Amino acid sequence: MIGLDTNVVIRYLMQDDAKQSAVANRVFGALTAEAPGYVTLVSVVEIAWVLSGAYDLDPSQIIAALEGLLRAPEMIVERAEIVWRALRTFGAAKADFADCLIERSAAAAGCARTLTFDVAAAKRCGMVLAN
Repeated sequence: MIGLDTNVVIRYLMQDDAKQSAVANRVFGALTAEAPGYVTLVSVVEIAWVLSGAYDLDPSQIIAALEGLLRAPEMIVERAEIVWRALRTFGAAKADFADCLIERSAAAAGCARTLTFDVAAAKRCGMVLAN
């Protein structure tokens, strides 16, 4: 197994830098189910943030990119089951992906609720306003 930093995954997904994308293509091409790539939760959040902020992708495109990583037999995504749940919330709620992942991670850990000062997160992700 080999860990993959956000920038390697982004170069592979976006193919926007000839030199780095070529290296990322070789890295991804060498991955197998027996020797997979590993993407951490931190990188998942960064991937969503970069695809949205730097590349101006819409939520459906971000969901497609992350689902591709989750479905690939040569990839292991940390806490994949929680990422899937967060993606479902993200797709349905027009919310921030990081907020969805925070709420779903807390729920998976057994938290009764996740408190926030973010009104949008409370409305769209199932968090509860702290007061």
